[in-house]
Amino acid sequence: FHAWRLTLEPAKPDEWRPTDQVEHGRGEAVGRRSRRQRQGHGGYATVEVRIITNDPFVILAGSGMSNSSTTTLRPGEPGPDALTRAGRWLFGRRTWLPLPIAAALLLLPAPYAPRLFSTPLEWVGVLVVLSGELLRIWAVHHIGVISRTRSDRLGPLVATGPFSLVRNPLYLGNILLWVGFSCSARLVWLAPIVLALLALEYHAIVRWEERLLEARFGDGYRAYAARVPRWVPLLRLPTSGETAPFSWRQTFFSERGTLVAIAGGYALLWIKSNVS
Repeated sequence: FHAWRLTLEPAKPDEWRPTDQVEHGRGEAVGRRSRRQRQGHGGYATVEVRIITNDPFVILAGSGMSNSSTTTLRPGEPGPDALTRAGRWLFGRRTWLPLPIAAALLLLPAPYAPRLFSTPLEWVGVLVVLSGELLRIWAVHHIGVISRTRSDRLGPLVATGPFSLVRNPLYLGNILLWVGFSCSARLVWLAPIVLALLALEYHAIVRWEERLLEARFGDGYRAYAARVPRWVPLLRLPTSGETAPFSWRQTFFSERGTLVAIAGGYALLWIKSNVS
């Protein structure tokens, strides 16, 4: 059994129904609603729901449905596949999952060089890292701090800037960062392994995110996904709104952790090159 609480605002004060029963995938969802903390006609009520299912997306499908007197669960929708369920688990841990790659970059022996940045390969790595971080900064400028969340909380549907060219610019930027560090560490053979591992991880995460986005935004997200590719950017000028939703100050404040990590990564590579 899974249980969770939702706070819903009714469209009309007296539209509460005592129970809901919804067929969904492999289980049944039974919702019990109680009028608590009612404050006149605009008050809120606490909703207690008990889920009888082994499908986690029953919970997620109902988690964003505020401003309504009913909780919408889509009957008959097939449950998520194994890759999508793995994406749900990976999503909350995506910040820490590249740590084994970082350990490999620092611990695996690299071909000899007299000092850091003394070979063309290392400078290629710097350019790839710079490209990845510029892509991330551009994306954060449009999506904001919600990009840092590790919960299923969703921000607005963003379709401007890099998001008008590719649906997952932040994850593409991350892949470029780690591939670039592999080259800067003079472990060029590791770069395709890093690319394959991160591509698989992010593909699983994206499958899970897309299911949430479709549940929340419906036809709006489906139309966006139909015109903007998941991974391969469109070769055209980006779409921009009248103004970017976040200032550059907010952008760099949100991205400060990644910038510090990049500086720290190159500092550790410099130490490695001087002690090996």
